[in-house]
Amino acid sequence: MRDAILNQLGNDRLTSRHIDELIGLARGLTADGAINQAEVEFLQKWLAATGSVADQPVLRVLFKRVNEILADGVADPNECAELLETLVDFSRGDFELGEALKSTSLPLCSPAPALSFNGKTYCFTGTFNFGQRRDCEKAVVTRGGRAGGLTRKTDVLVIGAYATDSWKHSSFGNKIMKACEFRDLGIPVSIVSEEHWVAHL
Repeated sequence: MRDAILNQLGNDRLTSRHIDELIGLARGLTADGAINQAEVEFLQKWLAATGSVADQPVLRVLFKRVNEILADGVADPNECAELLETLVDFSRGDFELGEALKSTSLPLCSPAPALSFNGKTYCFTGTFNFGQRRDCEKAVVTRGGRAGGLTRKTDVLVIGAYATDSWKHSSFGNKIMKACEFRDLGIPVSIVSEEHWVAHL
């Protein structure tokens, strides 16, 4: 399982002892299929005590995300569900950095389309460098667009920078496959990477 943990800017593998520890921790936290307030707080304390947070991109982003969740002192159900999804993918060892996204493994539109926001409907799936999913949705809404679940009226599906080569088996793969089905039916939904989306903000 460790052999496929992470790619950093290509094929460099992260072999930090803390990454190994985090995989074990993530498996324990997600074993019951739920994340609660106490577990989020425990994860925050563990990450805060981990000296290599600044050196490891995955630890750094995860620490930032957990701090955002607890910024108001409450880990609400949506935030817990999103963190659960992230930790499940990570603990399976199929988590990769966004720089390793490949058009051959993810069904991104090629060429990537120009994006607009006013009157357009966006759906987000995966884990994002930009922030929590609600932050991404807010960025769209403030620009005159709409954000929500994936439907036949969705204009753009944005895949978070953290994705997996085995995305079909990941927890967010269902939305990607559904969007592909829509495209096959002639429904004009664009599938783009977080990097491409951010470039249009």
